Amino acid sequence: MRIFLYLLILLAVAVGLAVGARFNPGNVVFFYPPYRIDLSLNFFLLLLAVLFSVVYLTLGALRNARAMPERVAAYRRGKREREANLSLREAVKSLFEGRFGHAEKAAARANESDDNAGLSALIAARAAHRLGQPARRDDWLSKAGGDVSLKTARLMTTIELLVDEQQPETALQAVDELNASGTRHIHALRLALKANQRAQNWPEVLRLVRLLDKRNALHPVVSRRLRELAYDALLSDRSHDGESLHRVWATIPSDERAQPLVALRAANAFNACGQHEEARDIVERALALEWDERLVRAYGESAAGAGSPALLAQIERCEEWVRQRPADTTLALTLGTLCLKQKLWGKAQRHLEQALSNATEPDIVRAAHLRLAQLHEALNQPDEAALHYRQCALATML
Repeated sequence: MRIFLYLLILLAVAVGLAVGARFNPGNVVFFYPPYRIDLSLNFFLLLLAVLFSVVYLTLGALRNARAMPERVAAYRRGKREREANLSLREAVKSLFEGRFGHAEKAAARANESDDNAGLSALIAARAAHRLGQPARRDDWLSKAGGDVSLKTARLMTTIELLVDEQQPETALQAVDELNASGTRHIHALRLALKANQRAQNWPEVLRLVRLLDKRNALHPVVSRRLRELAYDALLSDRSHDGESLHRVWATIPSDERAQPLVALRAANAFNACGQHEEARDIVERALALEWDERLVRAYGESAAGAGSPALLAQIERCEEWVRQRPADTTLALTLGTLCLKQKLWGKAQRHLEQALSNATEPDIVRAAHLRLAQLHEALNQPDEAALHYRQCALATML
């Protein structure tokens, strides 16, 4: 329809020109002595139009000829850019497909384009890392460093790959550089957490866990386990004396002190430093919230001196627990051991035999026989003591 309208307009213009030229009697005369040229006005206008067209086309051809090198260069740049973009897409696809060698080669082709140089270098670095080529990976990461806009992406990639390669110290250097740039998003905190965990920088691990907990970025089970690992490492440090151990314990929030594993490590650490009273207090507070047999064992290890009011208080506390948990073999063994230390022979024998009769764990059976042997030795009953020593030895061999 549009072509028909164009043809109709063209015909109308042609008819108009033909009619106008028919009724145009004018002429044009050129004098150049001794010459004279007479032209009709219509022919003169036609020549003028032809001359204008020739001049216009000639100037256009000259202009196009002058612009030809630039256009050829632009075409070649566009072609290279299209090929680089195609290679970049191919590199990303191959990386996700797990074809890391192909991904690195495609990224190397894409790296020829200045616009894609940074991203393609990061893709190639990841591919080289998966291929187990750390030297090539580091080379690609250094090439990506030339693009300032990709600084955060480069540092995040560096941290992730170095942590995966078990190089936490080097990864932490990248973490420091990332923190200096002001980046604090969640994934960066997660990577920093992993790097500090691998480097066993436990105070920083605790700080990062708390930050991620505030943003609900860690599963509660994972958060609790990381805290336990950190407290375990901090409290189990053999270089602690009593004062430094108290300082570490004071940094732990009160709600986390009652967690069984944390309380157990703290009790063992205070027992190792000879601060049994502090260990007993920690265990009693933790058991009041959650029962744990490991804490009961630690409670027995923190026994006060024989004949002291503190030991009698421990025995009374254990007797209260026994009334609540009469079938608990660990508790019966602990109470029997405390009574043995206090020289309450009858109570000690009753509770130790109760623990022995209900015990299924080899370590409890072995410990009960050993305590009963010591009790019979103290009562000058060598035959019974020898019997329990033999049973203890048999339980050790199982």
